[in-house]
Amino acid sequence: MAPSVAELASNVTDQVTNGTAKLSLKETKQQEPVQKGPSYPFYYPYFDASEKFPPTELFEHTDPGSRADPKKPHLLTPETKTRDLSPYLGTEVKGVQISQLSKEGLDELALLVAERKVVVFRDQDFKDIGPERQIEIANHFGPIQRHPTSGNVKGYPEFHVVYRDAEHDRFREYLGANRANKTSWHSDVSYEKQPPGTTFFFVLDQPDVGGDTLFASQVEAYNRLSDEFKKRLEGLRALHSAVAQAEHSRNRGGPVRREPVETEHPIVRQHPVTGEKALYVNQGFVRHIVGFKDEESEYLLKFLFDHIAKGADFIVRATYEPGTVVVWDNRLTVHSAVPDFGKEIRRHAVRLTPQAEVPIPA
Repeated sequence: MAPSVAELASNVTDQVTNGTAKLSLKETKQQEPVQKGPSYPFYYPYFDASEKFPPTELFEHTDPGSRADPKKPHLLTPETKTRDLSPYLGTEVKGVQISQLSKEGLDELALLVAERKVVVFRDQDFKDIGPERQIEIANHFGPIQRHPTSGNVKGYPEFHVVYRDAEHDRFREYLGANRANKTSWHSDVSYEKQPPGTTFFFVLDQPDVGGDTLFASQVEAYNRLSDEFKKRLEGLRALHSAVAQAEHSRNRGGPVRREPVETEHPIVRQHPVTGEKALYVNQGFVRHIVGFKDEESEYLLKFLFDHIAKGADFIVRATYEPGTVVVWDNRLTVHSAVPDFGKEIRRHAVRLTPQAEVPIPA
């Protein structure tokens, strides 16, 4: 068994790309200044260009929410307090520890997240329970996706590490620096044959102000469309591609742990537990609509992307404080980081991304 986070050594070495560039950081409880290093150096992003994964294979998946008691007695106990962030999505939860939930409680968590799309858990000990237990909990919801290009944790490829400080900003490089608008709406790794469902995100270092995450309901975005327009979308499929992501990493000498995939998914999908219909398109990975001419595809996708991004009345802003864990359903939402904080400030977070079923056409 690996040591707990508290027992881990306070020095880490980041091996970037081919391992030739190294940066030693020391643990500190202070977020500022950035030179003092991350609070949780064990989760510092690790890049090894020689690391390789086999192609993913299809698997049978049963959503844990299908087993849940609709009343959620193991999750929403008398000590649990909830506050909805909007009518359409988003709930803040206090008074329950994810790390202490039984299997029945985790099933109920899956159902709650499917119903509310994104749930913000406060005052959690999740970041301190160690990698094995974190992975064990996430595995309850499906096999954890191992990201083909992002930073992970050495020896633990299940972790997708989000890291930015004064000297490191890989996401800014990927999105491009010459942009007026820095939001980037996406559903995580939607190019997978079985994209993610219930997804976990916990923050280790966070700006005092800013660095939030925007979430939009793809269910409500679909519901706002006219019945006639819905009819025209149902049955259409879009191509989701990992090629640009892989090529960006390859061009900068970073890892491409498995060759990029391109997968067709329905533009409107149905949730396996709630039965809700949701748009399933995102700017990050969708390239075109199958069977359409280029101009037709660009026209329709631009409308859908704009419709989602402009839906301020079905968007919530998840904020972070020490001990926050955000859990969302990647099948029913898109999200975007909000890089509105100074370059000198560190933001360090980790995502665990269990995969779910092959998308069900509506």
